[in-house]
Amino acid sequence: MSDVLSPNEVAKAVETISMFRGGLSKVLLDQDTVVDRVVTAVLARGHVLLEGLPGLGKTELCKGLAKLLGLPFKRVQFTPDLLPGDITGTYVIDGETRSFTFRPGPLFASIVLADEINRSSPKTQSALLEAMQERSVTVLGTTHPLPNPFFVLATQNPIELEGTYPLPEAQLDRFLFRVNVPAVGAKTMALILTQRVRGAPPALERVVDLPALEALFATVDRVHLPHPVAEYIGRLVEATHPTAASAPANVKRFVKYGASPRAALALASSSRAFALSKGKPNVGFDEVRELASAVLNHRLVLSYEAGLEKVTAPRVVEELVAQVPELDR
Repeated sequence: MSDVLSPNEVAKAVETISMFRGGLSKVLLDQDTVVDRVVTAVLARGHVLLEGLPGLGKTELCKGLAKLLGLPFKRVQFTPDLLPGDITGTYVIDGETRSFTFRPGPLFASIVLADEINRSSPKTQSALLEAMQERSVTVLGTTHPLPNPFFVLATQNPIELEGTYPLPEAQLDRFLFRVNVPAVGAKTMALILTQRVRGAPPALERVVDLPALEALFATVDRVHLPHPVAEYIGRLVEATHPTAASAPANVKRFVKYGASPRAALALASSSRAFALSKGKPNVGFDEVRELASAVLNHRLVLSYEAGLEKVTAPRVVEELVAQVPELDR
């Protein structure tokens, strides 16, 4: 098989992706950017942190995703008393054999919704680190592989701070994207009221089976990343560090710690997926610029001065993208 994607391969992938996107758009009305980010993250095999007010459809979006892909789905409601074993699983005594057997937790599903993830303790949050990075969990010294594919979609409420624990940087770095789910407008609410009795989501059918999904993943990996674009990604990530010579003035002033190499890998893989969804066999600068904020905004640790001046990470990334040249001069 050639490493260069043929027009037929691209067209076939776009057809499947369009059905996938169309199904999610029926669940989450008038939220094209959110849908695009979730579709791109799935194609790139990455995890997503959805941030928004309650009642905006984040949970239904995750359920709809599982139905469209035909994958097992589990939901975990994160609470302060949730223990690591409650999500990873634990060993129990078998009544017949009188021996310990492993009982898998809700992480053993292809799509896991971590609802209100910032309500659990840091100890419980840390149980997700291995799962999200290694696609496995270790309990009492034994490692258990998780299903393939495996996606974590987590939600958190940005305004409810009482009884919450901020996600540590290591946890945030495991998410491919952090996506803001904005409030809907009056016209969209009117559609929901007239089309959905009691808010019931639309019925969805599977659009792709597992072999076809794996083939789609392989197609994404074959999307060409030109060397100049790869260098541009490298310069963007390097410029997030205030100690770098290429760092813009706003980064030096408002950023305490920049993004890790994992951010560069995330930006490359998601740009490949996004390019394919647009019918392109190769990544351009446009895809990198459009996805930069979703990939980088949760990976920057801002300084105390940024908090005083109410400077946000998305604003820093926006200015960063505007100032870092596409081509090395």
